[in-house]
Amino acid sequence: MATLLRDGSGSFAYFGAYEGIKRSLTTDGKPPSSLSVLFAGGSAGMLNWMIAIPFDTVKSRMQAAVGNSPAATRGMLATARHVVETEGAAALYRGVGPALLRAFPANAACFWGYETAMSVMDRFM
Repeated sequence: MATLLRDGSGSFAYFGAYEGIKRSLTTDGKPPSSLSVLFAGGSAGMLNWMIAIPFDTVKSRMQAAVGNSPAATRGMLATARHVVETEGAAALYRGVGPALLRAFPANAACFWGYETAMSVMDRFM
């Protein structure tokens, strides 16, 4: 369930943000510029992790704590509560810096590759 929440909420934000940002930077009726695609893709990747990382933290704690923490074996809410009570709410975002640094270029390139491939295929199909 933790993986589903991480991927579901993150993907909803990811694709929604990409389309929204790309459309806001694109003139009606024209294809998006490479710069628009790169910025929208990178921003979407960062938003994905800002939303998904607390769920990912809880999921990882549950996986790592089997047998070590009674809270982890009781479910997601108990694990999240345990993390916040013992380490503070900021612990849910531990590691977000490196994730965001990687997210922008990786997702900018991913969406640029997707848009470029779609453009090429549209010309030949």
